[in-house]
Amino acid sequence: MNKILKVILPIVLTLGLVTTSCTSEAAEAQLSKPAPDFQLQNLDGQSISLNNLKGKPVLLNFWASWCGPCVSEMPYLQEINDEWSAKGLILLAVNIGDDSSTAEEFLQNHNLSLPVLLDTEMVVARRYNITGIPTTFFIDKDGVIQEKIIGAFPNKTEIENRLSKIME
Repeated sequence: MNKILKVILPIVLTLGLVTTSCTSEAAEAQLSKPAPDFQLQNLDGQSISLNNLKGKPVLLNFWASWCGPCVSEMPYLQEINDEWSAKGLILLAVNIGDDSSTAEEFLQNHNLSLPVLLDTEMVVARRYNITGIPTTFFIDKDGVIQEKIIGAFPNKTEIENRLSKIME
């Protein structure tokens, strides 16, 4: 048994490192590149296209109702939306996998009014190489991704510190 472990363990570790480095490179390749366009419906059934938002900075957040870290950062995203939308920031919270009634119920239960888009088939999530949620992209007014953060923000200040990269 020990002989098998001595052979298999290095192979598994090597594959894990190769997979991790490929994933990291794919994520890094998006930085300083144009954000892939998409068209998704909001909870009112209106179609929203990223290309139609050019000229405005966009905070694009991928989340799901069942994701604990997503839930914990939602109040901060709500505060950012409330305070920064008047300054020109567009916040789009892309729900991946939930249907509209689940997303609406989530917003009501958490007293949120964020602009939510539905990616029920996770097509846009795949296009953005989402490997974990929450994931947030900071996209400048030219439609270029300036930063990608995987994981929940611990507070509003952490989000605001990154907004300087996309706000003028």
